[in-house]
Amino acid sequence: MAVSPETFSPRKRRPSANCFMAPNLTDRNLLKSLFLLSSEISTLQPLLFLLKTNTSSIIRKSKLLSILFDEILGRDSSNDPTIITGFPPSAVLCFDELYIVLQRMKTSLEDCRNCSKMWLLMQIDVFSNIFHELTLELSTLLDILPAEKLKLEDDVRELLILMTKQCSARFAAYVDPMDRHLQSQVVEMLDKIEREIVPDQCKLAAIFERLTLRDSTSCRDEIELLEEEIQSQTDEKVKSDIIALIGFVRYAKCVLYGGSTPRENSRRRRRGGASAADISVPADFRCPISLDLMRDPVVVSTGQTYDRSSITLWYGSGHTTCPKTGQTLTHTDLIPNSSLKNLIAMWCREQKIPFESTELSATNKTALEAVRMTVSFIINKLNLSQSVESANRLVHELRILAKTDSDSRACIAEAAALPLLVKLLGSDHPSLQVNAVTTILNLSILQANKTRIMETDGVLNGVIEVLRSGATWEAKGNAAATVFSLSGVPAYKKRLARKTRVVKGLMDLAREGPTNSKRDGLVAILNLAGDREAVGKLIEGGVVEMVAEIMEGLPEEAVTILEVVVKKGGLVAVAATYPLIKKLAIVLRDGTDRARESAAATLVNICRKGGSEMVAELAAVQGIERVIWEIMGMGTGRARRKAATLLRVLRRWAAGLDAQVASGAYSDVNMNTSTRIVLPS
Repeated sequence: MAVSPETFSPRKRRPSANCFMAPNLTDRNLLKSLFLLSSEISTLQPLLFLLKTNTSSIIRKSKLLSILFDEILGRDSSNDPTIITGFPPSAVLCFDELYIVLQRMKTSLEDCRNCSKMWLLMQIDVFSNIFHELTLELSTLLDILPAEKLKLEDDVRELLILMTKQCSARFAAYVDPMDRHLQSQVVEMLDKIEREIVPDQCKLAAIFERLTLRDSTSCRDEIELLEEEIQSQTDEKVKSDIIALIGFVRYAKCVLYGGSTPRENSRRRRRGGASAADISVPADFRCPISLDLMRDPVVVSTGQTYDRSSITLWYGSGHTTCPKTGQTLTHTDLIPNSSLKNLIAMWCREQKIPFESTELSATNKTALEAVRMTVSFIINKLNLSQSVESANRLVHELRILAKTDSDSRACIAEAAALPLLVKLLGSDHPSLQVNAVTTILNLSILQANKTRIMETDGVLNGVIEVLRSGATWEAKGNAAATVFSLSGVPAYKKRLARKTRVVKGLMDLAREGPTNSKRDGLVAILNLAGDREAVGKLIEGGVVEMVAEIMEGLPEEAVTILEVVVKKGGLVAVAATYPLIKKLAIVLRDGTDRARESAAATLVNICRKGGSEMVAELAAVQGIERVIWEIMGMGTGRARRKAATLLRVLRRWAAGLDAQVASGAYSDVNMNTSTRIVLPS
């Protein structure tokens, strides 16, 4: 069979029984805590969809325990204070153990209530055993509780005997026959999906009704819970089978309840979580390529750190240089930056941002077939859709699916989704346009889909049109991100850079968009600037002027782009940057370590290629030598090297060796000389 209940190991999110401890309290306070804890459990409602008998039994026993503890506490009176204060040691030990058992009961009930329903169904035996073991432990503790030494009344003693009998009545864990039948139905349906048999819709509806998954919202919550479950598992086979359940739920959601639209208050937000887009991410935690929060930082041979997915995409596009420095890489090995990853993880926990990567891979046939069935259903519905709202919901489903994994991206493209999406890029409905262009963006992550997007009639022009005149900044930003993704292929980079509309659209977005959209435009510009021919088009399109406009607000991104433009653009680029020398000096003084590093490298290239006029303009900045010395002492390794070179350039200019500045013939300058430069004020 595709998935068997035995496949799934116990959940790892909850602590083991050994992790629970009794509180260090006085006898009376311990008894009060037992009463409060048992009363709290007794107010819980039993599960109605699964494990109803098991959870009802635990809650009922907790209610009886609360009565027992209340009776013992009720005997305390001012006339006879010795009744409660003198518990025998054996009774105190029993109370301690009872407290631990009650804690575990509460935790197990909460776990059942909060976990995925599909997961609970597949683990029905595990949870039944947990409740059975708790009942047996409770029976043992009640059996050895010294009722005579506690001087319990006869009615309380009868209650104790009744509870003991109830706890010891069952010799094996109980699984409701209806729960077992439902589990068998799901396993059978997963097996049919693996064999490419489309599930019976009536049977599918009956299963989801029994699990109280009655609309697209509850199914979406269920998918999120299953994704969280994957994060708590370590066994790859178990993860793979949970992914099959996700595919099953996603298929059922589309077939039974149709597509869904984005929602403002997702489960994670209601739990107090946030996304990296909502919070200002520290610069050192952002990938220099994507400018997004790094999930798996790695170090390349130049010592620069990138997110693994971004640098892998860079390598896959045929690049052999460091994106940040432009240096040729001595090797393409990626070394995990564990220290930085731990710092990012700690920061994410503080900000309540999910840190682990959520990309899942359909690693078994059941999951893959579920994806194919889902895509086929959505595409067929989209072809027949007459309503904008209906189309929007269906495209949103494709958008979500295209984000999950490579297999889903391949399935969507192979199902001829691109021609349908092209028609929707020009929609007047803002949400539909965003969903359509974002789906194309997600599809472009797969290398094979880049060719499909570039070659399918109308797709590229549609994306460019959204970039130029999209209905929302989000649509424009995602169109820019699509350009960035496509430009990862060298041939496509040249082709995109030749299109004036692409360059103009990116420039306008970088100038006028909100911060997140600006960054989408800037990272696309940075990628295009890696090609010499493209740099010429960018300079013609006003990239230097654009950098000047945004340098105050986004200095790090602006200087990084300028560094690449100056390096690749030749004398034309150098001449265009003359007005920015003083602004670069300000970044050199006040910027982040990364910004100062790029500013120093940019100024070195400007001064080397631009001659004495450029050097004179830099030397005219008051205090520039002090700033350079400061970087030489406290900057990054590369920044220190560039600063030293810059200082040599300034000294040669001050010594009147103007003719040799542009040629870079200054490497023999003695850095230990006592001569000081008097910079023009």
